[in-house]
Amino acid sequence: MPNYFALNQEKLLNRRQLLKLALISAGVTGAAVVWSRLTAQKQLVRVPPLEAEENFNSAVNPIQVLRNFDYGTLKQENGRTIREFRLTAGTSAIKLNSAVSYNIWDLNGRIPGPTLRAKQGDRVRILFWNKAGHSHSLHFHGIHPAEMDGVRPVSNGSATIYEFDAEPFGVHLYHCHIEPVTRHIAKGLYGMFIIDPPKPRPAADEIVLVMAGYDVNDDNHNEYYAFNGLPHYYMDNPIRIYQNQLIRLYVLNIIEFDPAVTFHLHANFFDVYPTGMTLTPSQKSDVITMGVAERHILEFAFRYPGKYMFHPHQDAIAENGCMGLFEVVAEKYSQNTAKSVKS
Repeated sequence: MPNYFALNQEKLLNRRQLLKLALISAGVTGAAVVWSRLTAQKQLVRVPPLEAEENFNSAVNPIQVLRNFDYGTLKQENGRTIREFRLTAGTSAIKLNSAVSYNIWDLNGRIPGPTLRAKQGDRVRILFWNKAGHSHSLHFHGIHPAEMDGVRPVSNGSATIYEFDAEPFGVHLYHCHIEPVTRHIAKGLYGMFIIDPPKPRPAADEIVLVMAGYDVNDDNHNEYYAFNGLPHYYMDNPIRIYQNQLIRLYVLNIIEFDPAVTFHLHANFFDVYPTGMTLTPSQKSDVITMGVAERHILEFAFRYPGKYMFHPHQDAIAENGCMGLFEVVAEKYSQNTAKSVKS
């Protein structure tokens, strides 16, 4: 293993019923909807281009997770707008390194599952189809009626619908809630759920980091750890950001079997927005402790170009895969790279 520290209403539905529901709902727009189309304001954010787009043939794709948000499909029903998402549980085998493969349960063919994104007050509908061979469910953190809580099993080959109003704004998550819950989460059935505030946050380069662990020998202890699914990926492929550009980091700790981890950023400090449920930061730090399922928004900008580490300050966790680099690109190279994003 490389020593990176030494380196520079819950009702089961069948397929026909789901298809019928989809057909009677008038589609308005697709999953590529961005907030700039929903508001009059537009701002520019600079995002460095990828030096090389990798072709991933498995469910693990850290590039896909990093800046990819699923805004669902907007539909009009009875005069109200519905934001509809579709999630399918399946099975996959991923390679954690050149020697170790691991069988997971995935969502839409990926781990972590899609980062779902809505705005506070949206009516959210999730069509969940279980094709993963065991009973599963989806439990969403947030406020919703008891019948939408996702604790009832959805058997293999069956489907259900979760529908509720998106509230409160913040960084939340969703995961399987079938016993043993720890196993179902650790095997891959989880994802981030972002609810944006009514008034948009300032424009920023928005990045998702999900910390997870892999217990490959079923001893209730993680042998590998990762950001966004693959151990060490961002050490070998640093996340490129621009100098003096506001970075908004959505960080989630979903590492099972370890009671808490820290997140540490080198050579900088970040503003902390606890659970993303405030518009003003509560503190400034370069390290924060997070329990299982805890998540925050961290905002920062780098003053100097170069490569800077981020990792848990528990060295064993970092050295076993949960470590990465930000590559800060000098401002002079940011010309002609600005793009329109949500304001």
